[in-house]
Amino acid sequence: MADHIAVLSNPSAGKGRAGREAAAALAHLRARGADIHAFTGHSAESSLVLAAQALDEAPRVLVIVGGDGTLSGILDLLCESAVPVALVPAGTGNDLARALGLPRHDPVAAAELALSGVARAIDVGEIRTGGRVTPFLTIAALGFDAKVSDRTNRLRWPHGVLRYYLALVIELLRLSPMEFTVSVDGSDAVAAPGTLVAVGNTESYGGGMPVCVGAAADDGLLDLVQVAPLSRLRLLRLFPLLLRGTHLSRREVAHRRARSVTVSAPGLVVYADGERIGVDECTIGIRPAALTVLVPAAKETGDD
Repeated sequence: MADHIAVLSNPSAGKGRAGREAAAALAHLRARGADIHAFTGHSAESSLVLAAQALDEAPRVLVIVGGDGTLSGILDLLCESAVPVALVPAGTGNDLARALGLPRHDPVAAAELALSGVARAIDVGEIRTGGRVTPFLTIAALGFDAKVSDRTNRLRWPHGVLRYYLALVIELLRLSPMEFTVSVDGSDAVAAPGTLVAVGNTESYGGGMPVCVGAAADDGLLDLVQVAPLSRLRLLRLFPLLLRGTHLSRREVAHRRARSVTVSAPGLVVYADGERIGVDECTIGIRPAALTVLVPAAKETGDD
């Protein structure tokens, strides 16, 4: 393995934030004397090609400047490689960074982990649907939340957070129970009508909503959260609990851990790491300790 550090960025990620964060990260690493090979992509496709080029050079560390989507788009390459990853969060949600305790608002501190971070092996989820396998890092969303994401992506107006709120209102007006069929760890499939199903490798999605509170990225398990059929009013009342991570105690919510979950439903849409993955049916599994990420050293505790 070479002694240089590769830096891959996508300036369009995070509505342009990644370009600014990449400049700060590169300046810091060069000031620290690191030998840097920089790669700048402008789309998911070009980032994939550049990631392959960067990894072919066998760098000591691959620094990725971008969001969860940028990272998930090259996951297969990263999992095949022994090169550790340092993530400089520059997306809109940054839920993986939140789960791993990475600096989310300080690109210099995040880039410093390429030099002084501690290696942590984390799990990678995978979704089998439509004849293909797609890896993911955070949460697979199925049901109402996935429909809101899908509606948001299809709307062309308004812009920003208002588009999400409009999508939320539209899907609330269209709300009806989904006829989920669920199989866990190869068990017989059972009918499980509900509002949503979330399968998490980490706790949160959407920039910090801890729907799978308690999920750990390195326990070799997925967290399955199912929400029973709800009226519009009861769903609205549940949202504040979701934001606080106190919903698992509600009788409408079921939670368990598993290694494999198969879900199907008429009209099912599957989202993970903010991207549309498939429809109708999917099987979600886990690849234990498949990716090495550099994280801050654990702080020592004790009496002074």
